[in-house]
This record gives sequence, structure tokens and C-alpha cells, in this order.
Amino acid sequence: MGIKGNYNHTLYACYIGYVVQAITNNFTPLLFLTFQDTYGIPLSKITLLITANFCTHLAIYLALMRHAEKIGYRRLIVFSHLCAAAGFAGLAVLPGLFPDPYMGLLCSTLLFAVGGGLNGMLLTPIAAACPFDKNSGRISLLHSFYCWGHVFVILASTLFFVVFGIGRWKILALLWALAPLANAAYFSLVPINRVVKEDERIPIKKLFSFRLFWLFLLLMVCAGAAEQAMSQWVSAFAESSLRVSKTLGDIAGTCMFAVGMGVPRVIYGKYGGKMDLRKCMIAGGALCALCYLAAAFSPYPVLALASCVLCGFSVGIFWPGTFSLASNEFIKSGAAIFAFLAFAGDIGCSLGPAVVGAVAKQAGNDFRAGMSAAIVFPAALIVALALYRMHLRNKMRG
Repeated sequence: MGIKGNYNHTLYACYIGYVVQAITNNFTPLLFLTFQDTYGIPLSKITLLITANFCTHLAIYLALMRHAEKIGYRRLIVFSHLCAAAGFAGLAVLPGLFPDPYMGLLCSTLLFAVGGGLNGMLLTPIAAACPFDKNSGRISLLHSFYCWGHVFVILASTLFFVVFGIGRWKILALLWALAPLANAAYFSLVPINRVVKEDERIPIKKLFSFRLFWLFLLLMVCAGAAEQAMSQWVSAFAESSLRVSKTLGDIAGTCMFAVGMGVPRVIYGKYGGKMDLRKCMIAGGALCALCYLAAAFSPYPVLALASCVLCGFSVGIFWPGTFSLASNEFIKSGAAIFAFLAFAGDIGCSLGPAVVGAVAKQAGNDFRAGMSAAIVFPAALIVALALYRMHLRNKMRG
């Protein structure tokens, strides 16, 4: 069977799509200080690129959640990868074409942010629409590729800079552009189904009337916040509070956190049919709270750093697990439910690090205090899951 009739290739393209997503989110932060030194741009302006990336994602979700089925998944996913490729290539080219190099960086960021927003909205429903069993396990395995991509982009970029020098970062940006370009061609060939037919789709306005819909949005906010509150600050936490080097903080902190996050996604992807997803998520929430407590209050730096890594394992199932539960309940909403979930998840990804940073600043830049405040996110997730369990029990009774 060729590519055009084989849905395994559709899954492979989605896996690569999440690696592209990891490049989109994690490559440019490695260059922030380089941008500052090369172009003389204040770091305060450079960090606005993160905000531009985030806001573009939200705009994409809001603009296209109603129209994804009409436009077609294939057109949008191919376009998303072309935008990502153009954005990476633009990093190397556009700053030199503008009088103000910052405008070139901003335009490049907006380009690959469009690709990232579309990927976040479409990759999961494309994979979910494939005619295979064990849907929740497949989604979990799919999301693990973001973790492996995260590790890969950090290690590969670091190796490139060591071998060829940070001054040749533009070459690396052009090399990274090849990944989405190749996957755009791949997606143009693989079979792609719709999640639901147009005449069977639940109107978006009707989704707002379901209490369960709002509960899943809360779950996604908590999932994103619990994940990124640690992920975004683990390197700085290790360096400032645990007194380890930046290199060790990046590798033993950030990379190992991503590895820890990927492992449970692979495990559930393989054995999900034999496991209760809700119980796994509740257990992960309890472990996550313990990890934040250990990071905040442990007097032993090694134990505190180990708890940061273990936190990655504890949050690994949150994001794909919520996608799986919600898609089962609202499958007839089409791509809209995935767009709303991605929207809520991105809100959480912004909220979590913001809370940790704000509390740490109020405590005199003490990141231990910030970590202790982040316990609220796994706690709220456990409460939301308990409410969902009550909903299922009432549904069975009535």
C-alpha cells in the first residue's frame, strides 16, 4: 500500500509535525542573548517575541475554529508547515533586509507562530480521525513527540554551536527550515479524514451551554500551567536556588524535564487500553503537587533538582489526557473542541510561569517561594477531575 492509502503515514506526518512544533517553540529562546549582542536589541524587546508568538496562536484558534472543516485539514496543515519553514528561514534573512533588524525578527516570529498555531489546532484531530483503535493511547504517543523534539532541538542546537560556533546560527536556522518544508510535502500525500461530517457538527455556540465543556477548559488551563510553571523556570531555579551551573541547569533541568514528560506519554500510548486515564491523571496531579513541595522546601539541592525532573513525569499525561477525554465527549464538534482546548492550554502555559515569576519576585527573587505557589495548579486539576468523575457517575445513574 502506498503513502496515499496508508494511515500509518498520516500518523508519522503528525509525529514529525510535533517535532516541528517543538522547534518552533524552543529554538529562538536559545538565541535571545545572541540577538541582543548581534543587533543591539534590548532584552525587554526580544522577550516580546514570546508574547507575539503566544498571541498569534490565540488569534489563529479564534479565527479558524469555525472554518477548519470548510477550508480543509490538508490545506491548512500544509500551509502551517510552509509558514514555519518561512519563519525559520526568515530568521536568517529578514533582519538584514529591514532598517530595524527587530522588525525582521518579529516578522519571522509571526510567520512560524502562524504555523505553530495551526499545528496546535490540527495535528491532534488529524491523528484522532485516523481509523485505528485505542484513540487515547494514540493521542498520548503523538504528544510525546513534542517532548522528544524539545530535547532534540536543544541538544542538536547546542552541539552545532559547540562545533561551528554561535556566530553561524543563521545556517542552523536554515537547516531547521528543512524539517517543516519536507513535512509539508509529506502531508500533501498522506490520507486525511475529517473528525466529523459538516452536517453532523455541533455548533460552536451550543458548546458553551455544556458545563462539561467549561470543565475541560479548566483542566487544560491547569495542565498547561502545571507543566510550564516548572518547565520555564527549572533552569533558572537550578542556577539561582540550587547553585548549579547554567549548562547543568539546561541539560539536567530543562532536557531531563522534557524526557520525564515524554516517558508517561509513551507508556500510555502503548498500554493505554489497560489503564484508567482519569486515575492516571489524578495520580499525576498528586505526584506533581509533591514535586512542587519538594522543589520548594527540600534542604538538599540534589533532591530538589530530582523533584524538578520527576515533575516532568507527573505532568506528562495531563495535556494529551485532557484532549482524549474531551474528544470522546465532544467528538461531533470537529476541530473546534481541539482549538478551544489548545487556546485554554496556552492560557495555562502563560499563567503558570507568570505566577511563579511574580511570587518569586515578591519574595526577593526566591524561586522556592514561586514553586510553592504553583501547587495550586495540580490541586485544581485534581478537583476538576473529581468533578468529571461525579458527572460520569450521575450520567450512569440517570
